[in-house]
Amino acid sequence: MLRSFALPACLGVAALAAFVPALVGGSLRDQANGGGVGSRAQIRAVGSSTVYPFTTIVAEQWLASAPDARAPVIESTGTGAGMKLFCAGIGAAHPDIADASRRMKPAELQTCAKNGAGEVLEIQVGIDGIAFAEAKNGPAMQLTPADLYRALAAAPLGHPNTARTWRDVNPALPAVPIQVYGPPSTSGTRDALAELILKRGCEDTDPSAKSLKDDALAARCTRVREDGAYVDAGENDNLIVQKLQSNPNAIGVFGYSYLEENANAVNGVPISGVKPTYDSIASGAYPGSRPLYIYVKKAHLGAIPGLRRFVVAYTTLWGPDGPLVKRGLIAAPPAIRARSAEIVRTEQTLTAQDLGA
Repeated sequence: MLRSFALPACLGVAALAAFVPALVGGSLRDQANGGGVGSRAQIRAVGSSTVYPFTTIVAEQWLASAPDARAPVIESTGTGAGMKLFCAGIGAAHPDIADASRRMKPAELQTCAKNGAGEVLEIQVGIDGIAFAEAKNGPAMQLTPADLYRALAAAPLGHPNTARTWRDVNPALPAVPIQVYGPPSTSGTRDALAELILKRGCEDTDPSAKSLKDDALAARCTRVREDGAYVDAGENDNLIVQKLQSNPNAIGVFGYSYLEENANAVNGVPISGVKPTYDSIASGAYPGSRPLYIYVKKAHLGAIPGLRRFVVAYTTLWGPDGPLVKRGLIAAPPAIRARSAEIVRTEQTLTAQDLGA
């Protein structure tokens, strides 16, 4: 389910109207080699449902300090879908920012470059954890990556998954049906579930899996079953919380911020004995810890009104005592925050080598 955010855009429109068409409609279209269409006076971000609430908070804070600006439009499309929109080109028709709950893939950067949008800033804004949750009156599950692999993989150990209850997976677990509500295949959270949990569980179960590559690895380790045990709940993480309340035996998968926000309704499920908490995720003790990013088109920084200041605003809000942490973000270590702030200051762009390509 796509969500979008836009604060009332009633201030300063007339003042901006005089110069925005020339600034955006002309300069940005020139940079896009004819790819841009029309003009745009407001920032547009797309992408991760996990990063979405943090970018909306930045938008609120930024707009409060720039009352003459147009309200940013922020859409929760999922990381994969957001990358497709982001990398489609530069110009007023294309987003300025991609929120991402995983790192950009080399192939996505190649697509950006092919479409004239290859100059991109990669900015880590913090850390998150893939949280597994259950209702307050749930079965008090204690899981491991191996349990989750055996429960959710389409072909654990190379055989079709026939497990129907958690006890089928592990005799120590309750005999309740496997029912997991989680993100769709376009989500960075789903990618992180595959890489951080299912792949690890696969290797713990079958050490020979460490030698598998690409399609063979996906088939054995990270492809999720499609027989109803795993339910694609879309990009609306709040919907997963609602489903857990109506189905207490189910498990939900979403970013840590939603667990914290709904602590009165759901409990975090420990993974390998570690509960998803701020401290366990920040330290890396929790198995599902992952970095969060925003990607910004350099060509748009001087063309979309306020975009450069908006990105700088992110760097002032992501600290341990900042509003993003109060909303559920895990602050990155000081060295990472300093590195990200330096990328913003110097507008250093991402390279294929940075991504290991």
